[in-house]
Amino acid sequence: MADQLAIGSRRGLKPALPLLLPAYLWLTVAIFLPLSAMLFFSFMTDLPLAGKEWSFTLGNYAAFFSQSLYSTLLFSSLRLGLEVTLWCVVLGYPAAYVLAKVLKGRSREAIFLLVILPFWSNGLVRIFSWAMVLREGGILDTALNAVLPFKINIDLMYSYPAVIIGLVHSYVPYMVLTCYLTLQAIDDSLIEAGRSLGASRRQVLWRVIIPLSMPGLIAGAALIFVPVVGSFMEPRILGGRTGTFYGTIIEDQFVAVFNWPLGAALSFILLAVVLIILALAAPVLRRAA
Repeated sequence: MADQLAIGSRRGLKPALPLLLPAYLWLTVAIFLPLSAMLFFSFMTDLPLAGKEWSFTLGNYAAFFSQSLYSTLLFSSLRLGLEVTLWCVVLGYPAAYVLAKVLKGRSREAIFLLVILPFWSNGLVRIFSWAMVLREGGILDTALNAVLPFKINIDLMYSYPAVIIGLVHSYVPYMVLTCYLTLQAIDDSLIEAGRSLGASRRQVLWRVIIPLSMPGLIAGAALIFVPVVGSFMEPRILGGRTGTFYGTIIEDQFVAVFNWPLGAALSFILLAVVLIILALAAPVLRRAA
C-alpha cells in the first residue's frame, strides 16, 4: 500500500515539475547563490579585488567572541525584536479581530485598505515621516501645544522609543494580516456555542478564539521578529547614537568600513542565532498551533 502511494505521488509530481522549476530556479539564483558567496567571503581575510592577497581564516568569526561589543549588541537586537513583536501583537491582534468579526461590508474594506497602506510607500519615506512627527517642534509637539493650555516639549527623536515606534509602524501590518486570515476562518457558530453554554466574552476569547487563531499569531510573530533583529534603517535614522544595534554594525562593515568578510561573518552568526531560537521554540509553537 505504501509503495503504491509512493508511486502515485511520483506520478503526480511529474506534471507539476514545469510549474515548480521557475520558483526553485529563482530561489537558487536570488537567495542561495548570494548566501553561498557571502559564506565564502566570511572565511576570507580580504576581498579578492584589484589583485589583493587573501587567504582563508576563522578570524572573522573569532572577532565576534573576542570582542564583547558584538555579543552585547546582538543581545540588544534580540531584546528589540521581542519588544517590537510584543507591541505588534498588542496592537495588531485586536485590529485583526475587529476586521474579521466585527466590521462588515465597505467599512471593513476601508479599514483593511488603511492597514495595507504602509506597504504602498517606501520604507525611507515612512521613517522620515516619523522623524517629522517625533522631533522637537515637529507635528506631534505642535499639535499638543495647540490643544493644551500649558507648553510642553516632546522630543523623541534619536531615542529608543522612537526606534520602537518606527519598527512597530513598519511591521504591525504583518500581524494584522496573518491574524485576520486565521480569525476569519473561525466558524462563528463555535463562538455562539461557547456563549450559549454560559461562557463570558473573556472566557470565549481565551478558550476558543485565541487558541484557534494561534497559527496566525505565531506566523505573524516570526515574520516580525526575524527581520527586526537585523534591522538597521529605523535604528540608524530614528535612533541616532542610541540606535546602534547589531544590524547597524553589519551595515557599517559593508558600507562604511568596507570590511565585507567581517560583515558576512557577523551576518551568518545572526542567522545561526535566529535559527537556534526558532528551533528551540519549535516544540512549544507546534503544540500551540
